Formats: sequence, C-alpha cells, structure tokens
Amino acid sequence: METIRIDILNPKAKALLKDLANLDLIRIRKEPSQNEFSDLLKNFRKNSDEVPSLEEITKEVEEVRKARYAK
Repeated sequence: METIRIDILNPKAKALLKDLANLDLIRIRKEPSQNEFSDLLKNFRKNSDEVPSLEEITKEVEEVRKARYAK
C-alpha cells in the first residue's frame, strides 16, 4: 500500500475520489488539523469545573511515566 497526500483544487476531483472509494479501490482518511485539536482542548476545558494546578498535572505525568517505564 502506498500513501500519498493530495490537494483537491476542483470539487469534481473530490467526487471522482469518492467514486473510487465506493469501488473499494482507495480509502479516504481525513487528517485531523491543528484547529480540530485546539477545539477539542477548548471543549474539555469548557466542560471542566476547575483547571488542574501545575502540581496536579506534574503528578499525573510522573505517574504515567512511572507506569510506562515499569513494564
């Protein structure tokens, strides 16, 4: 399998690509953009009652690292 990145300049090309995907000749995957990641973070923060302190974040990171390297 070969992976390439294509910039679509004409909407007709997108329709052709969708037709190829429907024929199971290609697979179309959307790469998440930086804006989507930023929006996800904003959504998490909006739904949170309080912001964790730097100490809480550091503690959590250290616990994850300790568990990862203990294997």
